[in-house]
Amino acid sequence: MSTSEKGLPRVDSYAQTRERLLTSTRPLPDFEVIGSQGPWLHCADGARMFDGSSGLLCTNVGQSSSKVHARIEQQFFRYSFGGAAVVQPHIQIELMDRLCRAVGRPDDSVALTTCGTLGVEVAVGLARNITRVRDRKLRGDILTSALSYHGMSALTLALAGNHARRPRPEDALGLAPGFPAPYPPTHPHEGRRCDASCADEIAREVDRRGPENVAAVLIEPVNGTTGGAFVPADGYLKRVSEVCRERDVLVIHDEVLTGMWRTGTPLASHHWESCEPDIVILSKGLGAGYTGVGAVLVSPEMARWIRHEDADPLPAMGTMATHPLMAAACLGVLDELEEMDFTALAARGEHLGQALKSLNSTGPVRDIRGLGFLYGVEVAPGKLWPVMKAAEERGVFFYPFTGAGDPKSEGLVVAPPLISTDEDIEFLVTALTDALTAVN
Repeated sequence: MSTSEKGLPRVDSYAQTRERLLTSTRPLPDFEVIGSQGPWLHCADGARMFDGSSGLLCTNVGQSSSKVHARIEQQFFRYSFGGAAVVQPHIQIELMDRLCRAVGRPDDSVALTTCGTLGVEVAVGLARNITRVRDRKLRGDILTSALSYHGMSALTLALAGNHARRPRPEDALGLAPGFPAPYPPTHPHEGRRCDASCADEIAREVDRRGPENVAAVLIEPVNGTTGGAFVPADGYLKRVSEVCRERDVLVIHDEVLTGMWRTGTPLASHHWESCEPDIVILSKGLGAGYTGVGAVLVSPEMARWIRHEDADPLPAMGTMATHPLMAAACLGVLDELEEMDFTALAARGEHLGQALKSLNSTGPVRDIRGLGFLYGVEVAPGKLWPVMKAAEERGVFFYPFTGAGDPKSEGLVVAPPLISTDEDIEFLVTALTDALTAVN
């Protein structure tokens, strides 16, 4: 209720007030959610809706976690805010140590930020700092692929290759992606698939700009929601690392979406050997929908240059960075993750993949690809929203991915919470199968 010009009460409809909220919309009705438990949302009309995309690819451990609640409550009654430069950051140090051990990088240094976008910005700043001190680089160019997404700031949108969200050319800060992604929509090959040699495109671009001008290559180890869960060929990420090492260029892995077991391993890069990055960015699965967070992990070999006497000050990480309630929530998420049976998790992800891939050519399906608990289901043009609607009518919602190629592809992301049971997976697959069959 609001007040009119005459001072009389005025009742606005939900639709009217919804228009004033400047946020994303979609051509389907919102859900009226009154409760949640694990991977399920409870709606006002009594229906349950299965979360087939982990919210916005983040609720890895589901909702209403008692472990997360207990951690937040405990910290809340200690103190709710304390800048790490003023208050001793015990809880942040605990989070840093547990996180690094959880993802197999136990000796990394960590910058905690407020979200994935800021994590990318901080990673860019650190990479430039490191290479200028270590290698006396003239400039700090950051190379990304033509099928990439690295956040929503003016800088990250301009750097990356998400065609739907890139700024107009005149607003792109003079930046653009530097090389084709190793996937057919941006890098087609006559008579063969992309392979490890596609990384030579990066070598050519670094050499064109001059290695003295390039600080880092920023790459998603597994494609996220821009192309729809494309997986690189074996050997590609290893070759990227080799190309960069030969030219004193750092490798940054954007694991904002893929980290924290989303693809079935702690980091997506763990699916391949000899491709360890210098810097890793985590976010979605670490906060798991309970808090905004970003974490930038820097290898010990690179972190020492950040502390060099000639290094610039650390990038600004935001007023709310290293917030104690944020850290507490993340520790609760790690509590949940560390109790998981990862052997069973891998088997469930394998089962999900097999079940989804059996749907190839069902109804409007054109392709299905992915790993672990992250899959893209590409459908024929014009069929995305009918499929989404049919799935929701059957009790499951998914997230649409931004297409690639020309004409642009379209499809949905299947990425259920990691805590989903075998029965949950069966429900998801059955609902999606029925939805695809119904839409022809």
